[in-house]
Amino acid sequence: MTRKKKISGFRIGLVQMSVSKHVDKNLDKAVERIRKAAKKGAQVVCLPELFRSQYFCQQEDAAFFDLAETVPGPTTEVLGKLAKALGVVIVAPVFERRAPGVYHNSAAIIDSNGSLAGFYRKMHIPDDPAYYEKFYFTPGDTGFRAHATSEGKIGTLICWDQWYPEGARLTALQGASILFYPTAIGWHPHEKAKHGNAQRDAWRTVQRGHAIANGVYVAAVNRIGLEKPNGKAAGIEFWGSSFVADPQGVIIAEASVGKEEIILAEVNLERIEDVRRNWPFLRDRRIDSYGGITSRYLDEEPRSPKS
Repeated sequence: MTRKKKISGFRIGLVQMSVSKHVDKNLDKAVERIRKAAKKGAQVVCLPELFRSQYFCQQEDAAFFDLAETVPGPTTEVLGKLAKALGVVIVAPVFERRAPGVYHNSAAIIDSNGSLAGFYRKMHIPDDPAYYEKFYFTPGDTGFRAHATSEGKIGTLICWDQWYPEGARLTALQGASILFYPTAIGWHPHEKAKHGNAQRDAWRTVQRGHAIANGVYVAAVNRIGLEKPNGKAAGIEFWGSSFVADPQGVIIAEASVGKEEIILAEVNLERIEDVRRNWPFLRDRRIDSYGGITSRYLDEEPRSPKS
C-alpha cells in the first residue's frame, strides 16, 4: 500500500458579507464568520475592505473620520484574541487613525498566536464618482510587502491596488505565495445594464493576470448589497463575486454576486513550483531594461543603443 503524499500548503477562507450601519454588529458578524471558516479548516481568513462600516467614501463628510481607529486598537484587539483562540491567521482591514488629520485605508495581518505579523497601507487611492477616497485616506507609505506568518509568506494589497501590476510583482518577488485583495467594489445602478458585465469581467481578469504573471495564488474578497449614503443618492451595488485564482489564473473557488458566503481554497506550494518551472516568467524578466517604469510617462522616443 502506497502512502498518499501530503500536500504542502494551507487552506484559506474568504468572508463575503453585507455590511450594516452598525459598526459593532459588523465586527460581531465578522467574528462569527471567521469562526465558521476556521471550523471548515481555513488556516488563513481574509475579510473585505473597511468591513466595520458601510462604504462611507460615497460622499465627502468629515464626520466619518470618527469611524477611524488606531492600530493596535479595538479591531485588532478583538481579532488578535480570536486568531490566538482559533489558531488562524487573519487579514483584517482597518480604517486607521495614524495621527490627527492623517488617516489610512489599511490592513493588519494577525498571526495565529494573536500577534501583529504585518501591516499594509493602501498605496493607490482612487477619486472616482462615489469612490471619493482621496478625501479620507493618505496614500500608503509601507511599500509593498510579503508578511511572514505561521503559514508562510502572504501578501496583502487593497482594492484599487488590484489594477496595478507593479504592486503585485513587487509583493510576489518578496516570496508571497498568495496575494490577498480585500475589496469594496460594485456597480453604479444606472450603469449596470450597459457596463456591468464588462466592469466585473475586467476586475476578475486583471487579478487573474497577476496570478499568471507572478505564478502565485490571488484571492479577492468583496462585500455585497446596495449601500446608499443618504436617501437621495443611487448608491453602489456591491457585486460580491469573491474568488481565488491559482498560479495559472484558473478560478478554483468563487462566490455569488449577491449572497453572504465563506469560500475555501487550498494554497498548494507544489503547484506554484510546478507552474513556475513550466512558465518561468520570473526567470526571463529583463531587469536591466525596466528603468522607465519609475517615470510617470515616457514622452521621448526610445534611443538606440550606442554601437
